[in-house]
Amino acid sequence: MGYRNLAREMALQALFYMDIRKLQPGEALKLYRLSFPPPAKAEQFFLELVNGVTGRNDEVDTTIERFSDNWKLNRMSCVDRNILRIAVYEMLHCDSVPAKVSINEAINIGKKYGTHETGSFINGILDSIRISLEKGKNKKDKHTSS
Repeated sequence: MGYRNLAREMALQALFYMDIRKLQPGEALKLYRLSFPPPAKAEQFFLELVNGVTGRNDEVDTTIERFSDNWKLNRMSCVDRNILRIAVYEMLHCDSVPAKVSINEAINIGKKYGTHETGSFINGILDSIRISLEKGKNKKDKHTSS
């Protein structure tokens, strides 16, 4: 398993813990890391994901709800919700990670930790976001080149 994949899985676990326990992100992250310290190679990306998702929670959650037809975040399983949060954060803010990689990683993690429906559920929402982002970038490029 690559270090980024491990960082994503650990970020899912940390965010799940925060979500279930309803703790402040800083306190929850500290407690999580005491019990499950990430390996040195994965630590930086793990922290980027957890801090990025919690620091931009409103933006990430709004994006997910915008593209999840008839599904409010509070109706989603905790696993699905937090996998989506990680992938959406990556798609919006991690320029070094292609959107298709974020989607593929989210689907694989969903298959591992979610239900048999998690992969297709996650794929549907994330692919819609990817398409929208690509259209937005294309419009921006056309606008700036004229």
